Amino acid sequence: MTEPALDLVIAALEKIRQTNNHLPRASRAVLARLQTGTVQDGKARLQAARDGALVSNKTVLLRAIRERVRACTKCAHLACSRTQTVFGVGNPDADLMFIGEAPGVDEDKQGEPFVGRAGQLLTKILKAMNFAREDVYIANILKCRPDTPPGTFGNRVPTPMEMQTCRPYLVEQIEIIQPEVLVALGAVAVEGLLGMRVTMRELRGRWHAYNGIPLMITYHPAYLLRNQAPSEKRKVWEDMLQVLERLERPITERQRNYFL
Repeated sequence: MTEPALDLVIAALEKIRQTNNHLPRASRAVLARLQTGTVQDGKARLQAARDGALVSNKTVLLRAIRERVRACTKCAHLACSRTQTVFGVGNPDADLMFIGEAPGVDEDKQGEPFVGRAGQLLTKILKAMNFAREDVYIANILKCRPDTPPGTFGNRVPTPMEMQTCRPYLVEQIEIIQPEVLVALGAVAVEGLLGMRVTMRELRGRWHAYNGIPLMITYHPAYLLRNQAPSEKRKVWEDMLQVLERLERPITERQRNYFL
């Protein structure tokens, strides 16, 4: 790279840093273009640097939606009963995005999806896939915990109206993140995302699509906590192997023979 072109790139990155109040980050694809020398001239390299700003822009856009969610009172009963909203967490430039149904009691307290027992199992699944939670993006159909009658325990299923009301926030998240693969965890996530109410037996284990994005449907980790049968755990892992193959990730023999 010539020095004038390098100066242009540095200036562009510095502007991004000053504008967004955090360090700019580049996607793997952009880094590969810069490192392999496939970008030949200064203008093209400057464009690559600007492309790298997409992740920073994604962070800004997601932050704006998060603020709207935090102040949301569209479901007045949920706004009154929640401790806080649970927006989503992870890498805004993630290739892989997981979608659950709604926050539980632990998520409502901590403000982060999948931090309870089901979340611990999801983290274990990610680790077996050679992902950290920070590598993927995790969100729910609902951003508030469904309210439950006084004196009752556990979580209730979101209503169709609640899902319909909250769904636009998730749609925006997906449009900004633009993952290569989506994973819907459980039948409620499928209904909220696709508007389909079908049994998991009919849906899981094969590819679907959401707005052109490959969608894998599998059991919710909470289901595996209720049903400890090795055969059910293996089904989920086979679904994750298909996800790894679609992402063109290397799969070891140990992974192919793995049981959750």
